[in-house]
Amino acid sequence: MVPLRFDRARIQALLELAGERLTGEWLLIGGAAAAVWFAPVRTTEDIDLIGLGGSLAERLALMDLAASVAIPIEAVNSSADFFIRRIDDWREQLVLLHRGVSATVYRPSATLFLLLKLGRLSAVDLDDCVALLEHCETSGETIDRARIRARLDALPPTQDASLVDRRARLRDALGE
Repeated sequence: MVPLRFDRARIQALLELAGERLTGEWLLIGGAAAAVWFAPVRTTEDIDLIGLGGSLAERLALMDLAASVAIPIEAVNSSADFFIRRIDDWREQLVLLHRGVSATVYRPSATLFLLLKLGRLSAVDLDDCVALLEHCETSGETIDRARIRARLDALPPTQDASLVDRRARLRDALGE
């Protein structure tokens, strides 16, 4: 079976629908956020959309929304709230992305986006991080580079040589 792919247009259409049919505040992260924010050709297999209330009702509403537009419910992921809530000031790091009639969707700040990518830092994550850093250079959006470097330094050591390399490449991309 060919994996489902979401491009910028499809993600934006879902966000508009979410703004009309969901309620409350939501946060879009991961590859879907990258696609609608700074990487227009980026595609993703899932949409990480998190209800900021952290409730089961929000998760179920998101699944109902996906099912109503023939998106497999496993393609909408709200479990990343576990990682968001481990970042102390995450709530202050949200940027308005879309305001609908009944729901507001945010994206992470550049700093929060990078903090969320550091733990796993897959090859795709590194590509997203580098693309975001380049975007911020041209757009003027600020990044707390010292905070990102400190978090990189605090990551547990790894025997995975490719992960070590990706961490080094991100550090280089951050500059001094």
